[in-house]
Amino acid sequence: MAENQECSSASSCSRESCEGCPSRNGGGPQSFIEELNPFSSVKKVIGIVSGKGGVGKSFVTASLASAMRKQGYETGILDADITGPSIPKMYGIHGPAEGNDMGLFPIPAQDGTKIMSLNLLVDDEEAPVVWRGPVIASTVKQFWHDVYWGDLDYLFVDMPPGTGDVPLTVFQSLPVDGIIIVTSPQELVHLIVKKAINMAGMMNIPVLGIVENYSYLKCPDCGKEIKIFGESHLEEAAAKRNIPVLGKMPLNPEYARLADEGKFHQLENSYLEEAVKKITNI
Repeated sequence: MAENQECSSASSCSRESCEGCPSRNGGGPQSFIEELNPFSSVKKVIGIVSGKGGVGKSFVTASLASAMRKQGYETGILDADITGPSIPKMYGIHGPAEGNDMGLFPIPAQDGTKIMSLNLLVDDEEAPVVWRGPVIASTVKQFWHDVYWGDLDYLFVDMPPGTGDVPLTVFQSLPVDGIIIVTSPQELVHLIVKKAINMAGMMNIPVLGIVENYSYLKCPDCGKEIKIFGESHLEEAAAKRNIPVLGKMPLNPEYARLADEGKFHQLENSYLEEAVKKITNI
């Protein structure tokens, strides 16, 4: 029998499923926002998302954090891609992270960006993380309220691809001020991006804009732009949803080299200037 006759899904309700249901609490919305670490202050939280893996989401996250750092802002990266953390490798940092009564300390990169990632807590960085969704989601929450972030102007959250447990947890548990969606030129990817946009809309999270990666490869001899993945139709797709395009980045072997060598702080990425302006003005 249904526990709550006012619930729109009363015919399938149970005692467990009704817990936390808005109808159970007088019909008003219930906030799931987690409390920030009491010794920390974070002014803005920016999520970096993608509809699928392999489009350079972590690269964009690190690029934006470093760009804001170069402008004098205090920045941090919460690596929510628990099963595929790559941020520490890109910055050349290693654990173990330590802490005290104030919380767990993020490890600063050479440019001062504060980073917290599961790879900074495990004994073996190459060991797979074989966890179920609820455990992964709980870890993301802990990175928010158990980590001593100090005073940050911007915290960038590098989320796993898709619209699963972790993106949902971030949207519900952190006070996200906006997201930037990372994509590539393939038409298939654009279809998946729509899912990320729709999810953000369902959670009332502003979409700040879209960044396209792998837009072209510039020939080192003649300078011609080679569209490896075909012509981009990002502008038309973004215009239909009234979302700005904040940058289009080429394939660049030098970028890959710096990331592989853990020297990401040395990278100068001029292709994200519009994204930086957008973030600065939110």
